[in-house]
Amino acid sequence: MSIVEAIILGIIQGLTEFIPVSSSGHLVIAQTLLLGEADHLFIQALDFGTLFALLIYFFPKLVDLARKVFVEHDLRLARNIVLTCIPAGVLGLLLADFIQKSSVLLNPLTVSIMLALVGVLMVVVDRLPKKSDKQSGTDLSPKRALVVGFAQAFALIPGVSRSGSTIVASRIMGLSPKAAAEYSFMVSIPIMLGLVGKLLLKPDDRAYMIAQLDVIIIANIAAFIAAIVAIHFLLQYLSKHGLALFGWYRIALAAVVITVLLIQ
Repeated sequence: MSIVEAIILGIIQGLTEFIPVSSSGHLVIAQTLLLGEADHLFIQALDFGTLFALLIYFFPKLVDLARKVFVEHDLRLARNIVLTCIPAGVLGLLLADFIQKSSVLLNPLTVSIMLALVGVLMVVVDRLPKKSDKQSGTDLSPKRALVVGFAQAFALIPGVSRSGSTIVASRIMGLSPKAAAEYSFMVSIPIMLGLVGKLLLKPDDRAYMIAQLDVIIIANIAAFIAAIVAIHFLLQYLSKHGLALFGWYRIALAAVVITVLLIQ
């Protein structure tokens, strides 16, 4: 992989990890176009840059969360984050190797189908009558937080989108668009810590990263910068708008990719 290709993949990861259009889906498509095949382990290695961007951007909120837990003894948000992370964390541990080696799940056609399906769901959710617009993940009941967690677990399938699935589920559970995005980002932090921890602890994954260290570092720097821009943009956009734009984008991209695959 060349330096230019690594930068391109890093920018794609940073922009699409938090904008709800599926980073893994875009990277599978981009890697297939650039390299001829998808490398799920490289995709996972880009989580270092996007995780660091999350920690930097949400540092004040993380400090506030710690204050609520240890000073005010208000455990509601922390409880909800833990509940939301459980399904994806458990299934991720059980299915990570299968997903990493699955030619079906890493197939551009499968990715395109999932892009389209979740895109349709986003458009539909935006048209549903809203019973409430809660302004914080603290306002979710434990049951609703767990529902968001099961939605997040579907993001293990490339093309679904971790942010997309949790934002859509959070909207259905009553959060406003911006609050749903913020909650989605907060619950992403433990999941991404688990993913990068796996990469550091598993000998085969460490060996892979050492062998690809130069391009992984460059790609992660690009991913970090792009992720900061993407997080800020999405929160500003969702403070005034819904998810329909991203849904239509996903549908259009899926249509283009499927068309290209059919005519090849």
